[in-house]
Amino acid sequence: MEIVQSFLWFALELTALFIAISFLINLLQGWIPYDKLERYLSGRNTWEGAFMALVFAFVTPFCSCSTIPVVVNLLNKRVRFGIVMIFLFASPVLDPTIITLMAALLGVKVAVAYTVITSVLSVVIGFALERLGFESQVKQVVMTGYQAPIKTFSFQVAWQETLSTMRTVYPYLIIGAAIGSVIHGLVPTEWIATYLGGDKWWMVPIAAIIGIPLYIRLSTMIPISQILMMKGMALGPVMALMISSAGASLPEITLLNSIFRKKLMGAFLVSVFFMSTLSGLLFYIIQGA
Repeated sequence: MEIVQSFLWFALELTALFIAISFLINLLQGWIPYDKLERYLSGRNTWEGAFMALVFAFVTPFCSCSTIPVVVNLLNKRVRFGIVMIFLFASPVLDPTIITLMAALLGVKVAVAYTVITSVLSVVIGFALERLGFESQVKQVVMTGYQAPIKTFSFQVAWQETLSTMRTVYPYLIIGAAIGSVIHGLVPTEWIATYLGGDKWWMVPIAAIIGIPLYIRLSTMIPISQILMMKGMALGPVMALMISSAGASLPEITLLNSIFRKKLMGAFLVSVFFMSTLSGLLFYIIQGA
């Protein structure tokens, strides 16, 4: 009974937050000139291109699989390889709705640190892959039918987008709430604090490895993370699991295999592991500050 009550209150809180945040963000996205963003990505200024790749990733809240068609489109338009890689790594983890929800549930400090860390590491990895010559490992792929998102500023469109987002994302949020409620009711706080809390830094790379083959959306992980942290789990492993599962999944790896050769696929997986592990270790420092 306690688990059911916990789930109902948790789900109600998440629903109210999700609808309000999604509607506001969809309303604001009506001002975003997507066509101009793509032109900036193709500019000659390296750091301007990197910044715009992050902005483009942030305003296109796609899961890892939905990012692939955009990556192919950018490659076909001869956008610089390093810039495209920045978008590839940043897009699944920089979701404005989820980051705002993260701020509400886990704290503004965590959300800001998450955004900064994932953004910086996406830029570092993107340019590193370019510097190491992995552009030659991209297959020639032609994609048809892709169109950049067209946004119109209106309350009706924003509400329709919110309903659309709820159909695709909200179920995962409720699944996360259900799992979190079960953890809250059945898993002893002492067990989590003993085995997953404290200064056990070695849990970070383990969590990163576990997360890579999984397909856990950020919307599912946020409520689970809140419960785990309330019970004493360290922030580092939570973030490592969150970033690795969002940044790489079996469906995404399958899609990437159609456009990347083996060496680049290997570099992609190593990069996701590096990104999630380093992020987790940095969050250990943040949590202790």
